[in-house]
Amino acid sequence: MSALINFSIDLNKIPKSSINSKDGKAYINLTMSCNDETRYGNNTSVTVRQTKGERDAKAIKQYIGNGQIVWTNGTVVLAEKEEDKEANDEELSMTDPLPMKPSNDFLDF
Repeated sequence: MSALINFSIDLNKIPKSSINSKDGKAYINLTMSCNDETRYGNNTSVTVRQTKGERDAKAIKQYIGNGQIVWTNGTVVLAEKEEDKEANDEELSMTDPLPMKPSNDFLDF
């Protein structure tokens, strides 16, 4: 999927308990949902990501922002985990011949 999505986040709505620290950096896990219907000129919403337990308990979502899809190529593709992609790449490289001859034409930076 290719899409451009403009959105805004109200930083005052971010619960401090949702901010994670690692290696001296601060992170927050968010979820963006995209809808077919538009409301107030927006068709996306941003929430603090819920744990499986919170989802199972039907906990109220913490909405912190919204936005608009401004461009899309019309398809949606599920994200593939990197380790799955690397495993697939290894399988291909071990069984498939190279599609072209190796070249020494590299750009110098």
